[in-house]
Amino acid sequence: MIVVKTDNFEVYHGVVTELRERGVTFTTLDATSDEPLPEGTEALIVGPDDDVAVEDPVEFVRADPENPRAAVDHALRLLRGGGDRTVVGVDPGERPGVAVLSGDTVVAAFAVPLADAADVVTEELAEAAGADPVVRVGDGARLQGAQIIDGLPDDVRVELVDETGTTPYLGQGARGMGDVLAAVNIARIEGDPVDSRDVEPTAGEIRVVKTRSREVSPENRELPDGLARRVALGELDVDEALAAHRNEDGSETDGSEDGNDDA
Repeated sequence: MIVVKTDNFEVYHGVVTELRERGVTFTTLDATSDEPLPEGTEALIVGPDDDVAVEDPVEFVRADPENPRAAVDHALRLLRGGGDRTVVGVDPGERPGVAVLSGDTVVAAFAVPLADAADVVTEELAEAAGADPVVRVGDGARLQGAQIIDGLPDDVRVELVDETGTTPYLGQGARGMGDVLAAVNIARIEGDPVDSRDVEPTAGEIRVVKTRSREVSPENRELPDGLARRVALGELDVDEALAAHRNEDGSETDGSEDGNDDA
């Protein structure tokens, strides 16, 4: 059982909300009470400034009012024995799925824009308990996966995973969950360690970027190969590449197509 005992309102509200949302059995005690901890207590969550005096086997967790989730994650790890390794699985794509596992338990899951994926993974690793956390990235979306891997800190262990068969069948009501569930499966597969993933966009991938540039450009502008390649690699987004192309050929950026200035 988890017990929450604090006179810090922010900690109390944040931690209790997290525990309820996860369906965790817990109880609370008045911070000023001398009442003994209930039988079966294994983890006690307190505020950053609360005085703590507990006897084995109870362990306590100090909660940051700005990050109650981290305290709940820590307490749950203590209930499971405290030694579980943190593994982050990533199903790369335009909106990657990210799953954070502690042992066999999924403790967090995200579906985020590609540009935010590396930062989300890095933040989750910063909260990880235990030694040697690892990030496992699926090998299916080469360009997006390379962008995520290259955005992670150099000291993070990264494994490239064969993601064949990791996307599950989605039944009624599960639409939109495929990438997250695939990330969970990817996290559970050992891969090959990598430091980076250097990939060169294929002609087909560059062609897709060019088509996209025509679709979003008011003047039906197609990007040249060089700029399209940089978009495919994640160095620029389509709008940035279109702006660069307009500047290169002297076109106006105010929506006019002829580049003339009547002023």
